[in-house]
Amino acid sequence: MMNITTRLLTLLAAIAIWGVSLPAWADWGTPLSFSNADLTQQDFSGQSLQAAELSNANLELTDFSNADLRGAVLSASVLTKTNLHGADLTNAMADQSKFFDTDLSDAVLVESILLGSTFEQVDITGADFSDAILDRLQVKEFCAYATGTNPTTGIKTRDSLGCR
Repeated sequence: MMNITTRLLTLLAAIAIWGVSLPAWADWGTPLSFSNADLTQQDFSGQSLQAAELSNANLELTDFSNADLRGAVLSASVLTKTNLHGADLTNAMADQSKFFDTDLSDAVLVESILLGSTFEQVDITGADFSDAILDRLQVKEFCAYATGTNPTTGIKTRDSLGCR
């Protein structure tokens, strides 16, 4: 059974072979690759990391505050005490990742894929999860304490999660 990253790469290869072009929003140039890297305590704050490959990476204590991570792949990464405050993770893939004591406040996670990830002691104040793909249990847990409005999108965190 292929994992989601393999499926995505297979789809992109098929698109390239058949000459179908990607939408303009997907034209981010050659992505940076940090797969399987130890990026502990690195400072990427405010940087453009569009479509960066950060899968299976150790991102403990790493600062991505206000970084542009649109389309980035963080699958199966460890994000312990990682700062993602104000980061744009639109269309990012962070499935099977471990978020522990992570700051996601004011982050934009629109249409991101977060299936199978674990979240413990995560600050989601003002985060926008509109159209993100989350496990039902994740949504239920987030709704128990979700507050704030995203300063970039103007969407309330509770509304973006579909909380009742």
